[in-house]
Amino acid sequence: MRNYINYFTEIEERFQQRRGSLLMLSTLDWSLIETWREAGIPLEAVLRGIDNAFDKHDAKTMRSTARARKINGLAWCAQSIMEATEQAMEAAVGSTNSTEATTPAESGFEGERIAAYLEENAETILAASIPAPADVIAQEIGERLRALAAGVRIDSGSASLEELDRTLTVLEEKLFAALLTASDETTLTSLRDQAARELAPYRGKMQAVQIKQVQQQFLQKKLLEAHRLPRLSLFYMRLG
Repeated sequence: MRNYINYFTEIEERFQQRRGSLLMLSTLDWSLIETWREAGIPLEAVLRGIDNAFDKHDAKTMRSTARARKINGLAWCAQSIMEATEQAMEAAVGSTNSTEATTPAESGFEGERIAAYLEENAETILAASIPAPADVIAQEIGERLRALAAGVRIDSGSASLEELDRTLTVLEEKLFAALLTASDETTLTSLRDQAARELAPYRGKMQAVQIKQVQQQFLQKKLLEAHRLPRLSLFYMRLG
């Protein structure tokens, strides 16, 4: 868990650094990062893939007399990231990782901080205006988050962050499914069309399964944003 504390921000910073400007990542970009995180792709492989993609782009630019187009989205780097991931997996064969610390001290995931994060999300969900029948599910999830926060405060020493995050992921999936059911056909069609348009330039660099995952993440993020609902995973907990 500690290795991915800065998963999203480090990817964003590396992309902006290599591009040479503070281009804000789009919903599509964040959805793509989410699919990498869920697939267990190491942060180091993502950063290496970004560097490789820009290195190739820069080399091609130097050889060309025409004005080069800027890389405007993370999807441009997707193929290089997959290649870097495969290389990392091959290098890891037969090796063991005995250097990771197991103590949670100073990890940023202390019990009180986690409990406060869960309670804040619970209050946001309980106060949100959500159409039926999703409102009932949302209320249940809000109360469940309150209970989880209380449990963390009582027994934070033995709490498993991985198990807690799996529970939060399940709750988020339930919330998304409820919002999906409560959304009208026009809204869903519009969001899917938007995702398809934004993905169109990058389809040749992404596998079909990855495209489908990104589209799903895009839809999920947009529905949560529309109802001003938070992401629940510990990966979204601010550590500052």
